[in-house]
Amino acid sequence: MPRSLQIAVVGAAACDTEVARLARDSGAELALAGITVLTGGRGGVMQAACEGARLAGGRTVGILPGVDDYETPANEYLDVVLHSGLNQARNQIVVLSAAAVIAIGGGWGTLSEIAFALKFRVPVVLLASWKLRRPDGLGDPLLFTAQSPGEAVKLALHASGRTTPA
Repeated sequence: MPRSLQIAVVGAAACDTEVARLARDSGAELALAGITVLTGGRGGVMQAACEGARLAGGRTVGILPGVDDYETPANEYLDVVLHSGLNQARNQIVVLSAAAVIAIGGGWGTLSEIAFALKFRVPVVLLASWKLRRPDGLGDPLLFTAQSPGEAVKLALHASGRTTPA
């Protein structure tokens, strides 16, 4: 059986209803495309993306920062739970395990995931997230901005080399 493509959805562990909707819709779009949704396994954006994926019949994986569910509980929509024991360093594992990253909203942890992804040349799609540009004014060919969950998924798939944009 071929291994499913994994795309990470990253964002804050607490978010408002609009950001949660974007994450839920992104998770569903990924699942409908046959993509495994990879997250940090906690609440907020991570939980909403996993919920959307599961409701659409998809598969979800969470890489948690702690050593067990007592320390860092996994969200209820995960199919696979991996406790890393690495705290925020697990962000690097999340992005290196993905063909692309969709960042939705987010705080400093999300920014670190975006930076790790770009440092290791993993494409990043920003959806209602950080407004980034390099200080030298040059753009990054692996950094994209989307206006909707559907566009975010299309850009992530295209950037990962899996499909061409419609």
